[in-house]
Amino acid sequence: MMSTIESLADFYQKKFDFLPDTLQKDIGHFNVFRMEDCLGDDKPPMNYSRRDFYKIALNRGHNIYHYADKSVEINGTALMFFNPLVPYTWELASGKITDVRGYFCIFTEAFFNEKIRGKIGDLPMFALGGKPAYVLNDEQDAHISAIFSKMLDEINSDYIYKYDLLRNYTTEITHFALKTNPSEVLYKHPDANSRITSVFTELLERQFPIENPSQRFTMRSAKDYAAQLSVHVNHLNRAIKETTGKTTTHYITERLLSEAKALLKHTDWNISEIGYCLGFEEPTHFNNFFKKLTSHTPTSYRIV
Repeated sequence: MMSTIESLADFYQKKFDFLPDTLQKDIGHFNVFRMEDCLGDDKPPMNYSRRDFYKIALNRGHNIYHYADKSVEINGTALMFFNPLVPYTWELASGKITDVRGYFCIFTEAFFNEKIRGKIGDLPMFALGGKPAYVLNDEQDAHISAIFSKMLDEINSDYIYKYDLLRNYTTEITHFALKTNPSEVLYKHPDANSRITSVFTELLERQFPIENPSQRFTMRSAKDYAAQLSVHVNHLNRAIKETTGKTTTHYITERLLSEAKALLKHTDWNISEIGYCLGFEEPTHFNNFFKKLTSHTPTSYRIV
């Protein structure tokens, strides 16, 4: 099962059938919602997909959260963190969709530019291979709910500096989570292989297309991807083999060759530049790679 990518525009169109005026502002985008306003029998289901925005959610109920190759089952209140690199969804374990209560906020990385130390994606709860679930007790639920309530009040206010406050509220939630142990109630989903393959594919595809000679494809080995996913390389290899019938190396090589052909046919970059972009230190290495797989040298392929 390969995931799609849900954009901010997709999110608003699907949930509310409109696009906010602020969507394209340079300051980045932020919004906050009550769960009950976005869920219901008349709303489309949440797909297992990657988004192009960050999300923090406070959910109450008995739910299962599918995140990359893991699933988290929580009966109670959960504070969840989702990043744009990893596909995710959730489902009811019991009850009705109309019983779900809570809050969530969505924001782009640009919303936090130069406002926090480092990048938002470097925080542990947003990191690839991290643990995004935090189970809250009643006191903690009340504390986080109060912050979300202040967000809702602020987003609807006319205060000129409201987005600075909203950044502070979001940062307060992340620091709360950093001081709280993430949930260890993890189990492998029956479809874990397809999920980890999906994340691997997303990581691979995010490096393409190569759009200028200074861009470089760096994650060239199965070990590179296993490290990013925080799984053993043998686990990654088995998941991809069972899901696609191909080895991880074959999958990477196939995508690398496809990009090489596109660059040779559709750019005027010289062979050395193309080879360097694709991660080859020497032009001869690129030549040997390409000829072995196509029976053509890069130069002869370009003029065919």
